[in-house]
Amino acid sequence: MDKMSRRSFLKAGTAATAAFAMTPGEVLAAKAKKKASKKPTKLKVLGVGIGGRGHAVLNGVFMKNDKELYDDVELIGLADVDWKYAKGVMDKYQKFFPNCKMYNDYKKMYAELLDQADAVICGTADHTHAIVSAEALVAGKHVYCEKPLTRTVYESRLLTKLAAKAGVATQMGNQGASGEGVNLACEWLWNGEIGEVTKVESFTDRPIWPQGLEHPEEVHKIPSTLNWDAFIGPAPKREYNEIYHPWNHRGWWDFGTGALGDMACHIMHPIFKALDLGYPIKVQGSSTPLMAESCPSAQMVKYTFPARPNRPKVAMPEVEVTWYDGGLMPPRPELIPAGKSLNIQGGCAIFYGTKDIMVTGCYGADPYLVSGRKPNSPKVCRRVPVNHQRDWVRACLEDKETRVKTSSDFSEAGPFNEMVAMGVCAIRLQGLNQVLEWDGINMKFTNIPEGAKVQAMIKDGFTIKDGHPSFNKKWTDPVDARQFAAELIKPVYHNGYKMPDMPVD
Repeated sequence: MDKMSRRSFLKAGTAATAAFAMTPGEVLAAKAKKKASKKPTKLKVLGVGIGGRGHAVLNGVFMKNDKELYDDVELIGLADVDWKYAKGVMDKYQKFFPNCKMYNDYKKMYAELLDQADAVICGTADHTHAIVSAEALVAGKHVYCEKPLTRTVYESRLLTKLAAKAGVATQMGNQGASGEGVNLACEWLWNGEIGEVTKVESFTDRPIWPQGLEHPEEVHKIPSTLNWDAFIGPAPKREYNEIYHPWNHRGWWDFGTGALGDMACHIMHPIFKALDLGYPIKVQGSSTPLMAESCPSAQMVKYTFPARPNRPKVAMPEVEVTWYDGGLMPPRPELIPAGKSLNIQGGCAIFYGTKDIMVTGCYGADPYLVSGRKPNSPKVCRRVPVNHQRDWVRACLEDKETRVKTSSDFSEAGPFNEMVAMGVCAIRLQGLNQVLEWDGINMKFTNIPEGAKVQAMIKDGFTIKDGHPSFNKKWTDPVDARQFAAELIKPVYHNGYKMPDMPVD
C-alpha cells in the first residue's frame, strides 16, 4: 500500500480524514452543489470501486481504443478498498492522468474532490451502491452505477427520486439496455409480432461464485492492501475471511443479492421494457435450503403483474414472469429443436405470445422467434452509436433542458431494480408458505399475517456414522415476519452511515 499511496493517501490522508470528520456529509454535498459550474466541455470524473466491473466501465468511458483516450473526459480521482485487486487499474489510469489521486475509502475522496467533479462512476460491491450514488446525487453529480442498482427496494426508490430532483444524467450498468437485441425485442413485441404475452420464463446459468454457505468459522488476517472497514461500509461488522472479497461478495446477503440481483438486471430487462411493466402485485419464491447469511444455491421466483395500458398494435394483459437460477431452467418450448441450447451468453428469456414465442438471450442478445419468422418491424427505439458508457457521457454533457435520457436512466432502472430486489425478499420470506401480495407504491407486503415468524438455517449439521446420514440442523431464532420484511425492504445502516432523506413528491 505504501508504494501505491505516496501520491495521495499519505499526502492527503490526515488532513482529508480530519476535514471529513468535522464536516457532515450534507454540508459537503451542499458545498459541492453550490460550487457546481455551468455545463462542462470536459467531464471531470471520480471512480469508486474500480478493481472489478468498475474497470470495464472506466474503459468504456475513457478508452477510444487500447492506447487512445476520448478528449471529453478527465479522471481526477479513483477509490477502491482493495489496492492489490485494483493496482493494475490504478497504474494504467495514472499513466494517462498523472494528477489523478488515489484513495482506499471513497469518503476521503469525496471530502477532497467531490466539489471539483462533474460525475461519479460506482462499481463497488452491491451493498454500497446506494450510499455512494446517493451522496453523489445529493451533491448534484451525474452518476453511472453498476447493476444491481441497489441491494434493496427502498434504496432503488431513493436513487430514482434523488436523480429526478437533481436533474442529472444517470445510467445503470446493464449494458445490454443499449444493445440492438433489446431494441429488436421491444419493436417486435410492440408491433404485435408474437401477439399478447401472458407468460414469460427466464433463467441464468449463474451463480459462478459460491452460495448456499454457512458462516465461515475461520478468521483470516486482513491483507495490508485491504481497507476492510471501508468494504464493510453500512453493513453489520464481521471478521474478515477471503470468502467475502473480492468478487464473492454477491453470494452473501449482507453484501449482495445472489444470482437474481446480479443477472436478472441483464436478462429480465427486455421483459420489463418490452412489456411496459411497473410494480408486480404478487410474488412467490422457493429455493434450495435457505441459509441465514448466504444466498441459496438455486432458486425460483414467480411474479404477477397487472394489465397495463394497451399499445396501438398489441394489448398488455396480466402476465406471470418466472425466474430460475443455479442450474434450474424453464421447460423448453415445443418447437425448439432438440439439442439447441436456450443459454445465450448466460441465460435467456422466453416470451409466450398468442401468435408466436420470442427468445432473448442474456443482455437481450440475439432475439429470435421460435417459428423461424424474421420480423421487419418499424424501428422506433433510439439506437446507441458507441456503447452504454459513452451514451452516459453524451447525456452528461447535454443541457439539462434538452437532454435525451440514457437507455437505463434511473427513472427506468430504479423501478426495474425494485422488481428484482423485491424478488430477493420473496426468497427470504418463503418460510411463510404463501403467495405474497405487494403494494409497490408503498413498498410493502400486505398479507403477511400478524404474529407470523420466519427463520433460516445456520448449519445443516450433516454427518455420516456407520454409513447412516443424519442432520442436526441449527436455525436462527424465529423473528417477526413483518418486521423482518420491513428491514429487507429498507435496510438498517450501520457504522455511522446514513441514507439521505427520501425526497417528497
